[in-house]
Amino acid sequence: MVFPVLDERAALPWVLGRVPDGYRAIVVDNASTDGSGELARSLGATVVREAQRGFGAACWAGLQAATAPVVCFSDGDGSLDPRQLPRVADPVRAGDADLVLGARRPERGAWPVHARVANRVLALELRRRCGLRLRDLGPMRAARREGLLALGLVDRRSGWPLEMVLRAHAAGWRIDEVPTDYRARSGRSKVTGTVRGTARAVGDMGRLLRQL
Repeated sequence: MVFPVLDERAALPWVLGRVPDGYRAIVVDNASTDGSGELARSLGATVVREAQRGFGAACWAGLQAATAPVVCFSDGDGSLDPRQLPRVADPVRAGDADLVLGARRPERGAWPVHARVANRVLALELRRRCGLRLRDLGPMRAARREGLLALGLVDRRSGWPLEMVLRAHAAGWRIDEVPTDYRARSGRSKVTGTVRGTARAVGDMGRLLRQL
């Protein structure tokens, strides 16, 4: 279970305390300055340090550090509940899907309008260009480790979630989504909670779509 983390000290006790039995928590400390890595280690997580800033860089480092046949990803800011990880992991383990995404069901105030609209537009573009009927490109997801490594993912910024879907689709993977709850995050948002962060993510993902 990979959690990319950048200054998420306030959220980590709740997040790591809700990791289900049988899951190994890998926290990728993406150059935090608040002691997130040290706290995660004290709470029993495996901690990997990744100096290159970027969501994709942190996820890639976590994927390389993982050893389980099925690898899950989730934000470490408290917006997603680790107890719901089996929802995305179980279909992959059972062989019913190759990649499962968590389609976010937000509580009031958890998902800013600008971020929700941007996500919806990207989902519609995926449907138009690829025929993929996804509602969300949510960060909680699961797939087999060897398959992910073989996809040749190269984005190290905010385009990582979309690149995974695009490459998986091109490889003929069975892609599915399941509902997952989405809470108000702990602390300050770096991406979807800010217009600037959302614009950066949309730019990264738009570049990938233009390459189709």
